[in-house]
Amino acid sequence: MQLPPSIRRAHFIAAALTVSCMLLTCSRPAVASVQFTEVTKVFRLDGGDITYVLGINGQGQVQNIYWGEHLPAKQQFPAPQPAHGASSFDMPVNTTPQEYTGWGGALYVEPDLKITFLDGNRDLVLKYVSHVLSTDQVDILMKDISRDVYVTLQYQIDEETGILRRSAKIENRTGQSFTIEQVASGTWNLPRGNDYQLHYVSGRWAAEWNLQVQSIHGSKTTLESRRDTTGAQNNPWFMIDHTSSDDQEQGDVWFGALGWSGSWQITIEQSALQNLRITGGPNSFDFSYLLKSGEQFQTPYFYGGYSAHGLGGASRLLHRYEIDNLLPHAPSPKLRPILYNSWEATTFNVDEAGQMALAEKAASLGVERFVMDDGWFGQRKTDHAGLGDWYINPEKFPRGLKPLIDKVHSLHMDFGLWVEPEMVNPDSDLYRKHPDWILNFAGRPRTEGRNQFVLNLARPDVHDYVLEWLDKLLTDNDIAFIKWDYNRNWSEPGWPAVPIEQQKNVYVDFTRNFYDILAQLRKRHPNVEFESCSGGGSRVDLGVIALTD
Repeated sequence: MQLPPSIRRAHFIAAALTVSCMLLTCSRPAVASVQFTEVTKVFRLDGGDITYVLGINGQGQVQNIYWGEHLPAKQQFPAPQPAHGASSFDMPVNTTPQEYTGWGGALYVEPDLKITFLDGNRDLVLKYVSHVLSTDQVDILMKDISRDVYVTLQYQIDEETGILRRSAKIENRTGQSFTIEQVASGTWNLPRGNDYQLHYVSGRWAAEWNLQVQSIHGSKTTLESRRDTTGAQNNPWFMIDHTSSDDQEQGDVWFGALGWSGSWQITIEQSALQNLRITGGPNSFDFSYLLKSGEQFQTPYFYGGYSAHGLGGASRLLHRYEIDNLLPHAPSPKLRPILYNSWEATTFNVDEAGQMALAEKAASLGVERFVMDDGWFGQRKTDHAGLGDWYINPEKFPRGLKPLIDKVHSLHMDFGLWVEPEMVNPDSDLYRKHPDWILNFAGRPRTEGRNQFVLNLARPDVHDYVLEWLDKLLTDNDIAFIKWDYNRNWSEPGWPAVPIEQQKNVYVDFTRNFYDILAQLRKRHPNVEFESCSGGGSRVDLGVIALTD
């Protein structure tokens, strides 16, 4: 007897996970620990087969000491010392493997934080103040040498994989606003070496994530997206190994991924002493963020890991971490149903009778989830009109969606629906009513892509509009699945409704509001699953996967 598709898939996944766990070859029980030695001012984090060591040097800098295979518990580390360059041109601030640096003094390497104060000062020198330890986490507080700018470095190590999740919280206690001009989640430091090679992925729509490999030399390489989505052009992920490592199951590999769904950058830079620095966070191009007195800025998470078992071992560790910690319903994400989408069959020509007939055909194939794609709302007959008007088209569905949904359920399938919440057509009631709601520069042309504009989700009123109509759609209809699409990148990223010094906040506030809408919808409708679709693979990262299925 042939097993049903869902049972066959369950058996296959269980077998695959068993093999994966065997290949991870963890050699000791999974325990995370964080320790601090007062005499030497050294922190040690252990998890999985990994040890990560950092400390406070005599200059008050937070300095990396070690990142690699698990070390014996009795291993001792002396107090870290700043690294002196080969000449006066290479001051210690540039050659010392710091975990987080402000742009100040004689810093020439990539900074983690750059600030302009109201009086024009741009110098920022961060020093250690204090720390707080827990079982698997350490928070290290730093402060500028004269101004009340505080930065908390946050580290959490995973007990199973040894993957570190790090971020930084910037606090403005100065009594005045200041502008963040560049901010990173942190810097990973690798030992001195001249044979490193970088692995990353690049591509385009329908050809995402092609693996690239290049040698790392004494210069800087930047991986980035300026599109304000993750982007298919680059993905915010890297692996670094040695050129001599030609066996995918052997050799030292360091890897990382940034959990941010807006414009991002990761820079790989070799110091004058051939130490390697990997700094990642929101993209600094055209970036600024006005931080008012009393406010905080929390950076995205930057994940990093190490494997002694080559590229294959590194890949398995990251996948295991994602499944166990990041995906919704972790550590036991739901089994994916067999899904049918109406687009290729009907494009915009959807109506009640036609979709019912299509659902019958889908059910006969063993489909478990029927998804109606574009064309069900507003005056949506082509891609020239209707985006933004999220009411059910009364000509196509005179009785609403309920009869179609009931029909789909009678065929033992659940029902899903396509939306593109961040977009609007010029030919729409929404745009005619609120032309100021899109990204734009006052008095300048408004670029159309796919006959549509991008709504400025950073605006509180746009955030509320999108949340309210999606909430009503899910409240009024028995919908199990939302295909959230995003089919064009930004242009004219202006926000003329707020003061000039605050307008570039759009890069961060847009993405934060996107996350917030998803988080609120998941809380209000816990049984609904969400797909992050952006032309296929243009918004896939470790930030959005925690909120989408």
